[in-house]
Amino acid sequence: MKIAFISDIHGNASALAAVLHDTRSKSVDQICVLGDLCYRGPAPKRSLHLIRALQSRVIKGNADEWVVRGVRRGEVREDAIEMMNVERDWTVSQLDQEEIDYLHNLPTELHLNVEGVSISAFHATPGSLFETVPPDADDAAMRQKLMSAADTDVYVYGHIHKPFVRYMHGKIIVNTGSVGLPFDGMTKASYAIVQVEQGRVGTSIERVPFAAEDVIREYEEVRYPNAQTMARIIRNGRVM
Repeated sequence: MKIAFISDIHGNASALAAVLHDTRSKSVDQICVLGDLCYRGPAPKRSLHLIRALQSRVIKGNADEWVVRGVRRGEVREDAIEMMNVERDWTVSQLDQEEIDYLHNLPTELHLNVEGVSISAFHATPGSLFETVPPDADDAAMRQKLMSAADTDVYVYGHIHKPFVRYMHGKIIVNTGSVGLPFDGMTKASYAIVQVEQGRVGTSIERVPFAAEDVIREYEEVRYPNAQTMARIIRNGRVM
């Protein structure tokens, strides 16, 4: 069984389409989506349509919660909150109420058992859509924030836009990175594969090119309210 975990699409339908094509080329059996589907990209509706067409398991991310109810103080830097809510309002204007209700009703975690191998997946941590656990967090922080809610073999999350695989205390921790907005300096979409076969477990991070300049033009064409900032992130693969 080969499972792809994708996360943090952020309304970048072009990158999402490239990733979905890549999963087909790798004969993936199942796709799980770990949140942040629409917000901050030029194609929120098309991204959501592609995800829902998968008829797969999808959970909520912090950006999906923001689409539903707005960005609140304390969740982002004070100097960013006004513009982020302008971006949120633009995203909402592209969706209908049924689509917003879909985001509202998404669960916040999923659990799989594949041939006796247990997998827990969530957006940021099991208890929060917003908490950040970076790749260089120490073992104690990883254990407390990611592993305390369930005793499973593999833990998978998104949120930080920086992919990695780490082995700790006989467990595997995987971060998917971001499909639509990578922050690690590599301008390629990122997702993770977990493969289980006869008790063996393999993990990999896949990097997929997408037409970044086309996405940047799309921001401009739809008159996205923070297009220049988003263009810099897309072009450089990091927050500037």
